[in-house]
Amino acid sequence: MAITKDDVAAALAAARKSRKRGFVQSVDLVVPLIGLDLKKPEHQVDFFIGLPNGSGKKMKVCALIGPELQPEAKSACDGMVLQEDFPNYGKNKKLTRKLVRQYDFFIGQANIMPQIASTFGRVLGPKGKMPNPKAGCIVPPKAALKPLVEKLQSIIHVTAKTVPIVQCKVGNESMGNDALAVNIVAVYDQLVHVLPQSEQNVKAAFVKLTMGAPVVITSSAKAAVAAARKGAVRKSVRK
Repeated sequence: MAITKDDVAAALAAARKSRKRGFVQSVDLVVPLIGLDLKKPEHQVDFFIGLPNGSGKKMKVCALIGPELQPEAKSACDGMVLQEDFPNYGKNKKLTRKLVRQYDFFIGQANIMPQIASTFGRVLGPKGKMPNPKAGCIVPPKAALKPLVEKLQSIIHVTAKTVPIVQCKVGNESMGNDALAVNIVAVYDQLVHVLPQSEQNVKAAFVKLTMGAPVVITSSAKAAVAAARKGAVRKSVRK
C-alpha cells in the first residue's frame, strides 16, 4: 500500500476534526503489520530515523559519562550523570526511574558501557532508552557532543518486537499538515523498506492524535485501482 503526502494530509485533516483538548496533542503514525513471526530477529522492526521536519518537541538528552566528557556534556546536554555517581543510582532504583522520566535520550561513554549497563540497564532497557549505537549514542571519551545532541532533536525510534504493530510519534498538532505528512511518508517508506515482504506486511496505516480516534490513511493509488476494477466488472455484467 503506497501512500503519498496528499493521502496523509487528507487523513490528518480528518483527524483534526476531533474535539479540541486543553493541551497540544501528539500526532502518531500507527501501522498494524501482518505475515511476520516476531520470534525471528529478522522480522522484528527496530530502527532510528530523522524526521525531515522535526518532532515539534525539545528532546532532552542526558550523558552517562566519565570525567573525560564532563566539559562537553555540561555545555551540550540537558543533564549528566558522572561515573563516580553511578553507585548512587545502582542502590536507588527510584532515583533511576526518575532519571528515565526526565530524559528522552541517553548518551553513553563507550569505555564504561559495561558499568552503564549494569547500573542503568534494568530500568533504561525496558523503556527503550539504553544508549544505542544505531542512534549514535555510544561515544568515545573525547567525542564532540553538540552535533549529536542537535541530531537527536529530530530522531525517533521505530520498533515492533513483541506485538505486530508500529506506533510512533511523528510530530504534534501545532505543526502544519504538509510538514506532518512529509514526516509520516518518510517513516512509512523506511518501515516498508525494512519489512521482509515490504508492503505485503502492512495491513493498514492510520494517523492518530493523542486523545483522538485513529483515522485510516487511504491510498489514492489503491483506491484508483479498485475503482477501475469495479468499473470493469460493471461493464462485463452489462454485456
